[in-house]
Amino acid sequence: MLQPARVKHTKVHKGRLREKASRGTKLSFGSFGLKAEQSSWLKSNQLEAARRVMTRFVQRGGKIWTRVFPDKPRTAKSSEVGMGGGRGALSHFVVPVEAGRIIFEIDGLTEQQAEEALRMGAFKLPIKTRIIKR
Repeated sequence: MLQPARVKHTKVHKGRLREKASRGTKLSFGSFGLKAEQSSWLKSNQLEAARRVMTRFVQRGGKIWTRVFPDKPRTAKSSEVGMGGGRGALSHFVVPVEAGRIIFEIDGLTEQQAEEALRMGAFKLPIKTRIIKR
């Protein structure tokens, strides 16, 4: 799964998701892209599942770029642990995705193939997305 090699601080503030993305909103690498319509945190395993299903569909035909990287650590306490005792241990990594942010880009395929691959990847994500083209 996608995660940083190491982090300086394993426990960080939650922060707030912005309404709309100000950067990463235009296609930079590929001809087709998957754009987020909602703001949310995406886990590294959700991104990996989407990447895997798209790669399997594409096989050797095209190239896929992942435009986001989960580098925000999240903590969780064990089940059945009482209140107090501080924050839990590192659980997983997330990426804050704002509405309008491009998550994946794809190139080297026909329009129908690219749309099908991105549609299959979108099923793996917990947010509404839109397929865009250059």
